[in-house]
Amino acid sequence: MIIRKEIKNDNELYLYFKGKLIYKRWLNLGYGKVFDKQAFGKYTDCSITDFDLEETPELIHVKAKLKLISKEEGGRKTGVKSGYRPNHIFEYQSNGQFKYSYVGDIQFDENELILPGETKEVLIRFLSRQPIDEYMNIGRKWWIHEGTKKIGEAEVIEIQFPINE
Repeated sequence: MIIRKEIKNDNELYLYFKGKLIYKRWLNLGYGKVFDKQAFGKYTDCSITDFDLEETPELIHVKAKLKLISKEEGGRKTGVKSGYRPNHIFEYQSNGQFKYSYVGDIQFDENELILPGETKEVLIRFLSRQPIDEYMNIGRKWWIHEGTKKIGEAEVIEIQFPINE
């Protein structure tokens, strides 16, 4: 898991993203400080408890075909690395706004980039505590966004749900 939660001195909550401190909260005082707004902002839709312990992730693993839209079609100007966490959109409202944005990171070979216009098979890891099960069907397509900007699409090839013991 990329997010790690740590409680120190019984009253200080720390969140780390890839080993870097992104948020600290003083539980007894009721206030906190964000150190990396972009990294922390991606997780505000999910409860802090969704990231319980690094060693016990409950993730849905989805093997998917990912295609990034080319720069000319309005996509990114640069490629993405493994660990990239865009917004995943499965459904839009009638007014064109997306209904819900899901948290999921994209994993592939560490030293590679996926460039705009390219298609690649990847592993996408979604938090299982999101209401995402209804969209997990082989062949299901969804859209990849950075904020409101559509930068790609993906298609489910294979799904592995967490094992509940």
